[in-house]
Amino acid sequence: MANKISKNSQNLADRIHSAAIHLLRKLRRQDANSGLNAPRLSALSVIVFAGPVTLGDLAQAEQVRPPTMSRIVDALAEHRLVTKRKNAKDGRSTRIAATQAGRNLLMRARERRVRALAQQIGALDAAERAALQTAADILKRMIDAI
Repeated sequence: MANKISKNSQNLADRIHSAAIHLLRKLRRQDANSGLNAPRLSALSVIVFAGPVTLGDLAQAEQVRPPTMSRIVDALAEHRLVTKRKNAKDGRSTRIAATQAGRNLLMRARERRVRALAQQIGALDAAERAALQTAADILKRMIDAI
């Protein structure tokens, strides 16, 4: 038997979902300064934060097919943002790792997005910032539970 979800919970979930998507879209505007398109920057983020990964794992994480991810990785490698090395344990697969230049580029892009968000948060009054802090804590707990 499926859990019954109240109308209020459904409406709140819809509002949070919409807000999260709109927030990320607006913050992505900062990414234009990175020189990479969204798919390349997203793949680079996975590589930086997940450590060396295989092409298959990266494609799965980014929800694209391996040939698509191969083109993305090749472009990142051309810009010397990642390296590709044959997997020592399995010569059929390749491990992709971020270079220092790749990590630096990603961290600068992240800093721009965080700064843009921090400016908006700074414009809130103390009560709104406190409410947002509580909401962020709750969202983190919910994400950890999924």
